[in-house]
Amino acid sequence: MPPHATTEPGSGRIDLVLLDVGGPVYDDRAYRDALLRAVRELAAEDGREVDEAEFQQVYDERRQAQGGSLRTAVAERFLTAQDRQRLSERAERYWEYPPSALHDDVLPTLRRLAGRYTIAIVANQRAVVVDALRRDGVADFVDVWAISEVVGAEKPDPRIFQHALREAGVDAAHAVHVGNRLDTDVRGAHRVGLRAVWVTRGEAPPNPTPEQLAEPDVAVASMAELPEALEKLQAAR
Repeated sequence: MPPHATTEPGSGRIDLVLLDVGGPVYDDRAYRDALLRAVRELAAEDGREVDEAEFQQVYDERRQAQGGSLRTAVAERFLTAQDRQRLSERAERYWEYPPSALHDDVLPTLRRLAGRYTIAIVANQRAVVVDALRRDGVADFVDVWAISEVVGAEKPDPRIFQHALREAGVDAAHAVHVGNRLDTDVRGAHRVGLRAVWVTRGEAPPNPTPEQLAEPDVAVASMAELPEALEKLQAAR
């Protein structure tokens, strides 16, 4: 594992970077499209159609609110609340990340971070996402894995963050979580004493409010900005 950036007790050093997958690494459109396909199929079974523009409106409303389940909102709007589990299971059949979904700034950023920080993946994903991360070269930089299907807990549950901290042998005070949702990533990380970097793409709000931007320790528009953001966080303490 990478050496510590500093050895000063009580410093703001960062030893561990916890990284979300959907949004920071892969384009969230992959899940959005899977969910749309699933809800259209289930609605068609009852002879109904789902308008993509109306679906997008529900999607953007959930993104802007940064709270509440997207799957529940979609089920309630286009199906019934009782169909949420069916919708979730159907969407998972189609939820995969093609190589084209990898953001261009991810591998260059990971190369900059390599050797300076321990890298963990902390994500609400199926275990098969690891195959995509290996295929696309991301896994080469990952030291610790905390995938919700394997860990048995989803963000913002503290257990998935704590799993990564234990595996890395790093205290929360010296770790930062990087994600694109306030409800699961930023608030979940803060709950266990982690600092948080908010990547405002994917399922982040279309128009973040000043109040939302004030929640994370720092907000960035892309992964390319992450190395400098981490330096600023370390210097701030």
